[in-house]
Amino acid sequence: MALCAGSCFGALESASGLLRELRDSALDPAACFRVRDLQIAREDIKIYLTDGYLLFSKPVAGRRLYAVFSGETDTGDAEILLLPPHRSERESLAGFTHSPNMSEHLKSALFVFSDGTAEELIARLDGASAAKTPEMGALLESRWSSVLRNVQPGFEVRLADDLLRDAGASNGLFFMTAVGNKLGPFDVILDPTAREQIVVGQLTERNGRPAYDIWTAFASRSVRAGRTKPVEPAFTIDHFKINAAMSPSLQISATTTAHVKVGAQSTRSLPMFLSRRMRVTAVKIDGQPAELVARESLRAVALRGSDDEGFLVVSPQELAAGSEHDVEIAHEGAVIASAGNNVFYVGARATWYPRRGLEYATYDIRFSYPRGLSLVLPGAIVEDRIDGDVHIVERKVSTPIRLAGFNLGDYNQASATRGSLTVDVFSNRQVEAALQPKAREYPILPPFQPGGRRVSTPDMIPVSAPPDPKARLRALATDIASAFEFMSTQFGPPPLDRLTVSPIPGAFGQGFPGLLYLSTVAYLAPSDRPAAMRGKHQQAFFSDLLEAHETAHQWFGNLVSSAGYQDDWLMESLANYAALLYIEKKKGAKSVEATLEEFRSNLLATKLEGGKTMESAGPITFGARLESAAPDAWRTITYEKGTWILHMLRRRLGDDQFAKLLAELCRRYRLRSISTDEFRSLAAEFLPRPAGPRDKVVDPKLENFFENWVYGTGIPSVQVKHSVKGKAGAMHLSITLTQTGVDDDFTADVPVEIYYTSSPRGAKPAQVVWLRAGSDPTTHVIPVRQAPARVVVATGSILVRK
Repeated sequence: MALCAGSCFGALESASGLLRELRDSALDPAACFRVRDLQIAREDIKIYLTDGYLLFSKPVAGRRLYAVFSGETDTGDAEILLLPPHRSERESLAGFTHSPNMSEHLKSALFVFSDGTAEELIARLDGASAAKTPEMGALLESRWSSVLRNVQPGFEVRLADDLLRDAGASNGLFFMTAVGNKLGPFDVILDPTAREQIVVGQLTERNGRPAYDIWTAFASRSVRAGRTKPVEPAFTIDHFKINAAMSPSLQISATTTAHVKVGAQSTRSLPMFLSRRMRVTAVKIDGQPAELVARESLRAVALRGSDDEGFLVVSPQELAAGSEHDVEIAHEGAVIASAGNNVFYVGARATWYPRRGLEYATYDIRFSYPRGLSLVLPGAIVEDRIDGDVHIVERKVSTPIRLAGFNLGDYNQASATRGSLTVDVFSNRQVEAALQPKAREYPILPPFQPGGRRVSTPDMIPVSAPPDPKARLRALATDIASAFEFMSTQFGPPPLDRLTVSPIPGAFGQGFPGLLYLSTVAYLAPSDRPAAMRGKHQQAFFSDLLEAHETAHQWFGNLVSSAGYQDDWLMESLANYAALLYIEKKKGAKSVEATLEEFRSNLLATKLEGGKTMESAGPITFGARLESAAPDAWRTITYEKGTWILHMLRRRLGDDQFAKLLAELCRRYRLRSISTDEFRSLAAEFLPRPAGPRDKVVDPKLENFFENWVYGTGIPSVQVKHSVKGKAGAMHLSITLTQTGVDDDFTADVPVEIYYTSSPRGAKPAQVVWLRAGSDPTTHVIPVRQAPARVVVATGSILVRK
């Protein structure tokens, strides 16, 4: 069968031929087997087909890619067993299934596999002389064909890529979708090319859009044991050349040329992504026509968590390992939308051009667009001219950046310079329709006529002036320039020394390399903002935190990036804490303390099912998976708990060492990605050294700190009691910590402040010691020079319940 597969595959002349075979793939009644006690073992996944029928699909390029199991017998049954290796993942699974491990019986399932599973199973069935049941195969084929047709589109791109690369057990896909007896429909995925190879979840809907609930996700057994290394990408991109033309209706027609370097294995297929708002119209490799494979299902898009769609550029011949090529992709679509009043925004800000991922690359971008509008882009100006009704601009970015954004509008502009750094801020000339207040009309009475009568009806005129979208334009330019300068001194040079700031409708912002998207609300005077955004904390967010946070993304998110979705919290939390450092410099420590207290309150808010706190939705490393727990869970935990994690780390290291940590992070990982564990290891390098030869560093690798605060959940209550023994000059202070409100395996290292009788109220503590608290009361004894007046937990330095 392996020889047949190879020869059949070699006979394929084109990707279009392969695609036709994939789309025409059907179940094969002649390949139906009665199975008993048939086991499928894949890494941590164990599937037992206890009794039933297994029907395979007809071969595509010599390989069977689909199968159906049906337990339509008196004793028909199948079972899946799976035990997540980490406590947080077991808790996540229990949150969806009410059990920390999966042991689910089912009557039917559909399989998709390009990892050799079909060939292995058929060989075992033939060897065991299993009974073929073509008559049952015909019956099952009639019942399951429509199901297969619904599932097939979501796997065409992936299966085409696997077949073109001749993927096997090492990097092929294994997928099962089933209906459990208790759990209903769910999926099981084993994908060696993913960072978390095993995923169990369910297609669902949120806010009227397809979404995916991930019940559990983790690295496979062989990867955890180091026997298998994660699959390297098939290729990398180090330069983009984009030539885009915008019509008067703001439709975009573009050609993107990506300079590609093939990885360690030769390949014919190059998988890429593009916004669903765009459509690929033609592809070339080194100037020669190539083929396009593009078709995905709602499941594939929902699982990826974005509106992007995958496609393949397929070469007519093999591309050698290590070879370099220019891949030209023509694409068109509508990524620009109107918010009314001549206010526009880019909907697909990160994927308006095709990409492999968030690769660091240089850029040449040329845009032509309607005269009278302004277009902002990062990079040095190569050309900027007007030709009739068309404005033409070309920018060059010579420093590698992760992605290139743009914005379009009818803008005002203000600029500010700090040394070699320049900030250009653009504002809309009008507010969008959503911010336009309803005009209130008042009568203007006509004058009295002879005889004391008014002879005409009153005129009604609006007297409510619209908000001014440039009210804070110059203040924003000045403040962002100051934040840009401050962060440059703290973290080192940014990716680009010119920063463009442009408005975007909504209550959010984004920080792209050299380009910030800033909420239009931030441009308004505080009194002109919508009523829901005039509270004390909302005003602080739109006037201070948001602009500094997005500025900080020049370093955290762009200069340094996250290794995967599990590490995205680092970029958002570092950007948020960098913003607080700037606010602390500008407004003092009290403003930061107030923000942290608000975050503490939000994390302890009981908004989840069963009266659970928002923080308990899941570990911060779950990233977007937290959205399954509650609408605000991802934002609250990623930004607010993440800020607290960094604040606690700062207190643990000390201000000077923490500042050195952030600077070293930006230096060592410049134009690279960092994982959570790499950040832990780096932070441990900056722990304070022991004061004396007998002293020991508490948690020297920060493993306990990260296990509890990063990889786990829980905010404890900590009570402290103390007593003193001995005489003056030779006293010993006993401090007993009692921790409640968290799991028994949660152990927090707690900063305890010691105040002596001579310390006035409000003064700094004479001594701060870090002591460990656990599920049982723990007592620590330390020498002191005199009896303390107060011993308290430093609640401003640690996330505990007050």
